[in-house]
Amino acid sequence: MAKKILVTGSAGFIGFHLVKSLLSKGYAVVGIDNLNDYYDPKLKLNRLENLAIFVHSNKLDSHYEFVELDIADKSSLHSLFERSEFDIVINLAAQAGVRYSIENPDAYVRSNLVGFANILESCRKSKIRHLLFASSSSVYGMNKKQPFSENDNTDHPVSLYAATKK
Repeated sequence: MAKKILVTGSAGFIGFHLVKSLLSKGYAVVGIDNLNDYYDPKLKLNRLENLAIFVHSNKLDSHYEFVELDIADKSSLHSLFERSEFDIVINLAAQAGVRYSIENPDAYVRSNLVGFANILESCRKSKIRHLLFASSSSVYGMNKKQPFSENDNTDHPVSLYAATKK
């Protein structure tokens, strides 16, 4: 049986393309997204529609499920983990945008901190062996060295967004 992978943020640009690629390689995928309105929700809905067409036209209906879910909703997230038995979790879900973090800091705390903690706890409880998560180049702050390296110092974030992604 194909490995079952959870992709959070699956209606985002990267998430959509990742889900499509994983399905093409024979993996079973559950995609979740809260479909918030930071970006025009029509973009995400169009991606989900395109993905549904792709899934149906390639006869992958039994390999894909989309669930509208906010990773900050601990109870719903834990329930999904309990019923789905994931082999791998890829967390791309996050509240994006540096400037918006100044206007709406609670959205970043909810998604990038509480939501990520919920992902970690769900993985721990479900004994997930493989977790991959995305960060952001914003974590490098005012670092002038280019290109950035994973070994570079990230101790001086210049925005709430950067701090929550660190």
